[in-house]
Amino acid sequence: MSLRLGSLVLAFAIAVGAAGCGGAAADADEPQTAREKQYAEAQKNGELDNQKPEKKGGWRFKGERKDCRYLFNSKCFKNETAACKAAGCGGPACSTTGAGPATVSCKK
Repeated sequence: MSLRLGSLVLAFAIAVGAAGCGGAAADADEPQTAREKQYAEAQKNGELDNQKPEKKGGWRFKGERKDCRYLFNSKCFKNETAACKAAGCGGPACSTTGAGPATVSCKK
């Protein structure tokens, strides 16, 4: 019985030792993800321009931000009737789409 127990302990020790030596630890310099690897390769090959994007900023529509409820051709309007009048249609021919600001167009 002790031979069986001894061989079982030996087999267990070998299995644990082999599992502990699974692989080498990654270096801190090496990229850890595919994205990091692609970025490092692009930087090494000179494919990156290293320029920061321009900030466009500011209000992109014509008119006051607080009065911009309806939009036609990048111009803000406070109410729907004024926006429909600027679009060249009125009443049931005028259509609004979306919100914040809603886009005004004429139904065809």
